[in-house]
Amino acid sequence: TANKGTIFLDELGETPLETQVKLLRILESGEFMRVGDSRTLRTDVRLLTATNKDLEDQVRKGEFRQDLYYRLKTVTIHVPPLRHRIEDLPLLVERFALEFTTSNDIRYRGFTPDAIRLMKQYDWPGNIRELKNYVESLLVLERGERITPDMVERTLFRDQPRAVENPSLPVLVRQPSDQAERELILRQLYTILQNTEWIKQMLVQNPDTRLAGVFPPALTGEEGGPLPTKKIEQNPKLIRDEAIGDMTLRELEQEAIERTLKYYGNNRRAAARSLGMSERTLYRKIDEYGLERKIKRTEPDTHA
Repeated sequence: TANKGTIFLDELGETPLETQVKLLRILESGEFMRVGDSRTLRTDVRLLTATNKDLEDQVRKGEFRQDLYYRLKTVTIHVPPLRHRIEDLPLLVERFALEFTTSNDIRYRGFTPDAIRLMKQYDWPGNIRELKNYVESLLVLERGERITPDMVERTLFRDQPRAVENPSLPVLVRQPSDQAERELILRQLYTILQNTEWIKQMLVQNPDTRLAGVFPPALTGEEGGPLPTKKIEQNPKLIRDEAIGDMTLRELEQEAIERTLKYYGNNRRAAARSLGMSERTLYRKIDEYGLERKIKRTEPDTHA
């Protein structure tokens, strides 16, 4: 029996209201009655539950008992969907593949890095369960073979096409809105940085160029003269070659926001303006990435 042990209830949000009453009784008094029995039994268990629904919203709609909700809400752990922690995908794929091939006596030769990189581009609307089912299906269809990008391409993107480049749009289409927002912000940031480097190179090549009336004094000096001559690396790359393939847009966005905040002495308004986003969006991103604890408030410098 489960007495003195732990019970795990999955899909709690699907529990009928009449069953919720019985569950609440067990939690409150530790008493229950078996089906077809007339005796009341007692038990002492630890209860773990999981759901993919918003129970607070269900309580407001009358679809979940409020007393049971607060009785269960002792410790709550929010697990973000796979598309918001895509960096976990390689570890999950390896775990699911090893478990499945071991239990079914299938030779496992692994996934190529390009195959994993391609799988990261998928949205995974079915979350971890969809990933597990897909890995097992792929290992059966390609039994004993090393999984390549061609194999992933043929099977994974049949119902959900990969994000495609449209030259008339600033970001890729057919991708989640939050990912599109991050990519748009990063592209604008990269454009600003590239334009800055172009201006510096132009000043180095033409030191007599006067920028007064075109750029603010911070870029031209008090007299509107050129910036001091500085050796500029030709065609500088904003992303190191060795980092390609191992980073995500989420990681790039987090670093861009963190470094911009430090550059402007934690001046949120100046940082938001530099990043091309609203202050409200910036505050939401700071909270999302937990940057409040990482960045110490300093006096705003002249960049603000």
